[in-house]
Amino acid sequence: MKIIKTFISVVAFFSLNLNLFAQQSELSKAVNKISDFIGHINFNNNNDLQSVDSIYSFALKTNDFDFSATLLSLMFATIPYREVPIRLPLLGININYPLISADESTFNNKNKNLPRYLFFDSPQNDYGDKDKLAHFFGSAFLSYESNIFDLGKLIGYFVEAFEESFKVQSSIDSRDLEVNYYGRMFGETLKTNKQILPSQILLLRSIRYLRITL
Repeated sequence: MKIIKTFISVVAFFSLNLNLFAQQSELSKAVNKISDFIGHINFNNNNDLQSVDSIYSFALKTNDFDFSATLLSLMFATIPYREVPIRLPLLGININYPLISADESTFNNKNKNLPRYLFFDSPQNDYGDKDKLAHFFGSAFLSYESNIFDLGKLIGYFVEAFEESFKVQSSIDSRDLEVNYYGRMFGETLKTNKQILPSQILLLRSIRYLRITL
């Protein structure tokens, strides 16, 4: 089970407590529109990073260029799950945490089209790195909204530290931590540069790897 499931639960819980879902109906509409866009647009002529930029640009227009709302709706729209199964460690109880998502048909079409080959080391299979976009945009949202300290980093490490206790995965996923880092970088950069695109930040991971190996 991927770490993204618990990550989204923590983000959703935090968001609820800050009343960020006061306009949940608007968020649901945005998630539906973005999911429909991903499910129907033909990405065949683009590489996956260009596809991410196309999705981001569409989400910006959908949210009337509200960057905070855009990042939040992208987080939910790019999650490849409709609910999060979590096993509480002490009680031994399994609970399913429902997530904001499109209707089943739109959701399934969206999942088929989610960009999956984002990095040089993305798994070369049908799933690839589909779960990494929700990590990226979720961390970007937390970083963009944080003015006092790096909340995205705090939440990211909190989730990683408690993953094993919640039985979501058996060990810390270093690639998820990396994507969280670049998501925070994107959110922080957006505060001063509204023209930055996700691909420009995502590419840094591959460039950094090449610099180290050369």
